[in-house]
Order: sequence, then C-alpha cells, then structure tokens
Amino acid sequence: SPPCPLFPPGAAMPGPPCGSLLDYKTAKFSVTRNRRVGLLHRLLSALGYLLGWVLLLRKGYQERDAAPRVAVVTKVKGAVAAEAAGRRLWDAADLTWPPQGENVVFLVTHFTATTQQVQGTCPESPSVLDGMCTEDADCPMGSPVVHGNGIKTGKCLMFNATHSTCEIYGWCPVEDDTLPRKPLLAEAENFTVFIKNTVHFTKFNFSRCNTLQTTDPSYFKSCTYDPVFNPFCPVFRVRDMVEAAGKNFGDLALLGGIIRVLIEWNCDLDHPATQCQPQYSFRLQDTMYNFSSDGCSERSSRDGRFASVASQMTLSWVGVWISWRAGSPAEGSGWIHGPVLGSEQHCGML
Repeated sequence: SPPCPLFPPGAAMPGPPCGSLLDYKTAKFSVTRNRRVGLLHRLLSALGYLLGWVLLLRKGYQERDAAPRVAVVTKVKGAVAAEAAGRRLWDAADLTWPPQGENVVFLVTHFTATTQQVQGTCPESPSVLDGMCTEDADCPMGSPVVHGNGIKTGKCLMFNATHSTCEIYGWCPVEDDTLPRKPLLAEAENFTVFIKNTVHFTKFNFSRCNTLQTTDPSYFKSCTYDPVFNPFCPVFRVRDMVEAAGKNFGDLALLGGIIRVLIEWNCDLDHPATQCQPQYSFRLQDTMYNFSSDGCSERSSRDGRFASVASQMTLSWVGVWISWRAGSPAEGSGWIHGPVLGSEQHCGML
C-alpha cells in the first residue's frame, strides 16, 4: 500500500508525500568584510549590554549595605473592663509584658482567676496526670506532683464523683484552668501599639525613621496606621494587625497566638531621601489550640490576705505575642546623590 492516501482523479496535485515532514530548512548568513562596520557592531553590542543590563536594570554601579543598624521601641496603650475576679479596669500596665520594650510584647486577651488561695491541704486537680490515684499507695508522702500544684501528703481523696486525686500541700484550692468560651478581654482589640523604628545604613552614613516629620504634637495621639490613607502613622491597632495577618481577633483572643510584624526598608539612595519609606507586613506565626500548650500563655500570682490569713490569687493568662523584625539592604551610589548621603532624621515619640 502507498505511504500516503491517494487523491482521486482530477484533484489538485499534492506536495511531497506526508506534507512538510520531509522538508529541510537552513538559515542563510551574509558576511560583510569591513573592519569599520564590524568594530561598530561590537562596540554597540557592548555598550548596549553595559547601559541597558548592567547599569539600568541590574544597577551594577551601586553598593549594598547588608548589615544596617536597626532600633525598635514600642509602647502599648489601652484600657478594658472585665467582670472576672470582680469588676475592675485593666490597662496596658496590667495586660502587657513588658509595657514598653523591644522586639516583642505580650498582650493579654483572656484569663482565668483562682481567688482566695491559702496554704494548706486539698485534692490535686484531675487535669494533672501524676496526681491521679486509686489508693493511698499511689500518693507517696513528700513527693512533688509532676506538673502539679504541690507536694503529696500520702492520702488519696475523692476530687468529685468521677475522679480521685492525691491530697497535696500547697496553695488551695488548686488552680482552675477551665477557660470560658468567650474571651474576657475581647475589647483589647482596640489597644494600640506605637512602634518607633530607626534604621541607619552605616556604609552610606544615612538614617531614616518610620515616624512622620510633623510639628503637630497631637498627631501621634490621634492617628492610626492605614496602608492607604495614613501610611506614615506608626500607631497600629491590634485588631488591624491580626486581620492583616489573616486571622479573626475573636478566635485569636480565645486561643492565643503569635503575630509577626515585618518592617522592610528597601531604599534606593539614587532617589530622594523622602522616597525611603518602610513597608509593613503582618504574619501569623503560631496559634495555640490547647490551653495547656506552651508559648501563648502566662501565669502570675498576687499576694493578699483572706480571713486574716496570707492568701494569693493565681491568674492564668492567654494572649497574643506581637514580635517584629526590621531592616533590609539599601542600595546607593556615592557619586550620583552626594547630598543625600550623610543626612539624618530625628524621630518623635508618642
């Protein structure tokens, strides 16, 4: 049989069998034996590479400062009222550690309170595995309860109708770490964090600050950061930061978590100094799905007196860790913008 279908009589004559599969193509070159034209061609190619790629696109004439000096100072402000452990007002001094610090701050959003604790004997909590027992032999006297609240007395007691635990000597009653299903400090979403960031590129002797240069002393007390309408205000509302990280504040307030604030300085010093501005981004680093997990909870106690006996109140805190990292390499040339190099900017405080 033929390699390709035959055309009926009277039809147009086809090309070679199987179309263009057997065609062969080659390029044709023209060589001009002229040294001037050749030299001009090579010079234009090299010049186009240097100007177009190396200088304009890759900016090969610039230097990069890979280790700028960065300083970050924060201040948290806000207040919220809560009904737990008696109605009282909680402010930034109560709910943040440290209230003014660097690199990280812990903001309380939820807590439990065990009040009127006195030193004595009581059953260990059923949530402590080493405190569970079925008989007195399971509670050797003098042994501390692993991850527990005191020292075993040698007795096994009924904690409730379903659990028996070792009697301990410690602060009684033992801490109740059962969290309400609704965050007690949900209004902490309206707390604000003032982030003052200064960056100094030592290679270029160039400094910038993330605060707006203004003579209005009330500006920082009334502004709130907005990436579109107010990008130069360094005062951030906690709820806005959580939402920018892709999380609902109500969920994070109940479980706890870690928010990372990234302050990126990507400055090209060939441009005016005013164009060297920070870019902010927010990321959710971690969430706590179990109250007993480490990382997003804290505990503290407050001393007092109850019925003329020394007592304490134990508080178990759940909250949001807010950490930040600032800095980025800057590029610049020492000969294009000489007046820019060596300039400084002084930051204001809230």
